[in-house]
Amino acid sequence: MTTVSRKPPPFLLPEYCKGCGRCIAACSKDCISLGTEINPITGLVPVHLDLTNCNHCELCIEACPEPFGLRPEGEEPFEIVDPAHLNGPRPYDAPVPVPQPDRTVPLPTQAPLIIKGTYASAVGAVLAGCRHVFGYPITPSTEGAELMAKVQPNLGGVFVQAVSEVATVNMMYGAGGAGMRCMTFTSSPGFSLMLEGVSYLIGAEVPTVFVNIMRGGPGLGNIAPAQADIKLACRGLGHGNTHAIVLAPATPQEMLDLTMLAFELAFQYRNPVVLLGDGYLGQMTGKVQLPGQMVVPGIPEWAVWGDHSHRGNLICSIELREADLEAHNEHLDAKYARMTAAEQRADLHRCDDADIVLVACNTPAQLAKGAVKELREQGLKVGLFRPITLWPFPIDALRGVLASGAKRLVVVEASEGQLEDELRLALSHADLHGPPISHVRRQGGMLPSQQEIVDHVLGLPAAGAQPGSGQKGGV
Repeated sequence: MTTVSRKPPPFLLPEYCKGCGRCIAACSKDCISLGTEINPITGLVPVHLDLTNCNHCELCIEACPEPFGLRPEGEEPFEIVDPAHLNGPRPYDAPVPVPQPDRTVPLPTQAPLIIKGTYASAVGAVLAGCRHVFGYPITPSTEGAELMAKVQPNLGGVFVQAVSEVATVNMMYGAGGAGMRCMTFTSSPGFSLMLEGVSYLIGAEVPTVFVNIMRGGPGLGNIAPAQADIKLACRGLGHGNTHAIVLAPATPQEMLDLTMLAFELAFQYRNPVVLLGDGYLGQMTGKVQLPGQMVVPGIPEWAVWGDHSHRGNLICSIELREADLEAHNEHLDAKYARMTAAEQRADLHRCDDADIVLVACNTPAQLAKGAVKELREQGLKVGLFRPITLWPFPIDALRGVLASGAKRLVVVEASEGQLEDELRLALSHADLHGPPISHVRRQGGMLPSQQEIVDHVLGLPAAGAQPGSGQKGGV
């Protein structure tokens, strides 16, 4: 009796299947179809096998262009190796890069400058060691970029006017990835266009600085001052698990000081930092005192610098395996937790004995400060809590204010409640049951006036009662 040996059925190794479909065309029994699920290792969609009608002809195996894609079942097992490691270690013996630390050099004492807020930020960036500036002009932030275009060539730096904000943020990815201090000046619609790139920067841990001089929206809106990007900066920095320290200056002096701080924090945490100003603050002229020193930046050990010792470095935000991406996100979460613990900043004005505490930032904080003075003169115990970091929100300092006996909070802002949302969210996360909260709001490029703030506070009911809603104030 003659025994006919049957060929083994095909077996698919999905890691090596590109989904080209050649095996589908070769199969006369329609046992192979296009797949529907992405392989997490390759990012491709392998084919799907249903061997119910397979006659074991092996024509599919012969049609497969990959040497390990389709194989006969039962062949000697072999180890599947990540293609990135098939050829062994990279062929060079680069030493472990040694960081070149930053240096500070003293500056001679100078008379104060009387300059715009955007100019002050540009000066602060120069003193922080920034020599790479990219941007696209947009009112009311353009003056900062214009000043940088004038001074950077004389400092051995570069200013590049990109073709768009999308191009700008990707240029920053390149310069920041090389360990260079880089920045941009933009305003609300431009910042919106940069958000995909911001997510890439956060994922790849590339330090950069964004100065966003907020204007009215939505859409093109107008070029008047607003605070309607707080939600974007604190909760919407592109797709994925993204956070960045958000600084909110209130004076031209703070535009300089906080820009310098932004570069320090960006490199300390290897993360973008956002400085949020409003249109008035960007254009407002004020007295600015220069610091006593400036920074000469070094080269961090992680930089993709291009020399022999840095050749082993890689700047990347892609993790195709779910477990690897989860681990990376957990690493970012730990960094966010360190930021939250160490970088909360706030300015407290007459809050020690305050029954009513105004909460405001940027230019509205200056108006609120004037309201505090006027209300104190009328015998009311009113203070000002000014968050300097909007993310992380300075809840620890606010906790102390509430413990001192504050009976009511009034949020003053030029948006529909974005600062108040950050306040309420911070209170909730801290499990604090704060006092009643009301607000004074303007939108569309209008700022709350000092008189509106005073009138709102004077119209509040007795402490502990719930204030009624109004056009510009309410719970």
